[in-house]
Amino acid sequence: MSQNLFATFRSRFPADPEAPFLISVDGSAISYGEILPRTGRLANLFAARGVRPGDRIAVHVEKSVEALLIYLAALRAGAVYLPLNPGYTLAEVRYFLEDAEPALFVCCPEDETAMRALCDGLEVPVLLTLGSDGSGSLTEAVAAQPTEFADVACGGGDLAAILYTSGTTGRSKGAMLSNDNLWSNAETLRQVWRFTPTDRLLHALPIYHTHGLFVATNTTLATGSAMIFLPAFSTAELIRLMPQATVLMGVPTFYTRLLGDAGFTREIAAAMRLFVSGSAPLSAETHRQFSARTGHAILERYGMTETNMITSNPYDGDRVPGSVGPPLPGVVVRIAEPEGGRLLGEGEVGVIEVKGPNVFGGYWRMPEKTAEEFRADGFFITGDLGRIDERGYVHIVGREKDLIISGGFNVYPAEVETVIDAIPGIAETAVIGVPHPDFGEGVVAVVQAKGDGVDEQGVIDSLGEQLARYKQPKRVIFVSELPRNAMGKVQKKLLRERYADLFASD
Repeated sequence: MSQNLFATFRSRFPADPEAPFLISVDGSAISYGEILPRTGRLANLFAARGVRPGDRIAVHVEKSVEALLIYLAALRAGAVYLPLNPGYTLAEVRYFLEDAEPALFVCCPEDETAMRALCDGLEVPVLLTLGSDGSGSLTEAVAAQPTEFADVACGGGDLAAILYTSGTTGRSKGAMLSNDNLWSNAETLRQVWRFTPTDRLLHALPIYHTHGLFVATNTTLATGSAMIFLPAFSTAELIRLMPQATVLMGVPTFYTRLLGDAGFTREIAAAMRLFVSGSAPLSAETHRQFSARTGHAILERYGMTETNMITSNPYDGDRVPGSVGPPLPGVVVRIAEPEGGRLLGEGEVGVIEVKGPNVFGGYWRMPEKTAEEFRADGFFITGDLGRIDERGYVHIVGREKDLIISGGFNVYPAEVETVIDAIPGIAETAVIGVPHPDFGEGVVAVVQAKGDGVDEQGVIDSLGEQLARYKQPKRVIFVSELPRNAMGKVQKKLLRERYADLFASD
């Protein structure tokens, strides 16, 4: 039996073809019954333009209903879907196209001239355009295609998508995700987060990233529920639409922005049953404020491009601030020494390693890099540092590459950030290590304050009884805003570069 991911989703479609799938902000909707003819036309277009099963379809466009349907049509056609951040530059796109060698590439109409020259040089066979308003050569070409399309038979291990990692420590790597990888995670999340066909998910995330594309969209499709589909994040729109919804999936920035708006009240959130946060750490203060404002405890979870979701705080039971919860059913998590892989015990800090049906098969055309990232027994080395407490909850203390070694002592940024974030007047903190003439690395806290009344010495003085001397920042720098990527993660690499010479004259 075929394990084409779309065919599996199709088996979960509601019996009523008029049941809504995508609800636009103006109230118009695409029903589950409309998915088949619209993706059928797209899949027929792909086949007519030479796309064969296993070929890559690369997409570099703004978020839209049509862009999401391309994903589903690529699955139907047995192609490998490759979403690209629309913010990528021409040089960045060149790398992805050269590496993935797609059979078909879709870009924004305004980029067509530059992208056509790029495709000609790289011998990408087909270029189509799609605007955020639905205009473009793809829309024109698809109109003449038939609606009927037989889903291509696929195995569970066949590739469904390639998502490129951010490449902060080298050139980007394409994580290869199979039909089974994506389905197992969607089905698990459906169960553990108690999704039902009556749910309405507020979707304000991008769809080139695992959070908005796989966690949100796939879980919705696995349930036969609906998404209220925002073209981009907007606090005002979330507040306006929330009474119509039951679930919100967001990054921490969503929740801090909502809390900063007086219009976000307990009454606005009254119909909601679940708020999920991921892609970046959520501060304990945001947890506390959100619970006080709405009566809801945000559910924080943990995942990666390479693994989909790994852990989740429970639907029922304690949602612990600062923890990402126990491993999901079927997923095994362990803590090991980064060098050598010796397994560590309860409460000990080491690298998080994971194994399960959610874990990707490797990096596209990088067998040596793939081999480096897996242990001999099949566990994937995440590069995240963490510990597991006595209840089995996972706590992340930072990335291995973010570990600070100051005076020979290990400093885990998340531990220091948690303490500083608890100081009144602090909105958020990023702790980094920069070169220091005496200590090798000096601990630096880059702080975003909320209002006046807090200064560098005050922060340092507050830490005296809470952190060992070697963990305390040697400098505290205040900024109006911390640099973030599109998913809300603080870009510590940029901060390390910006303050690399901070102790040069010491």
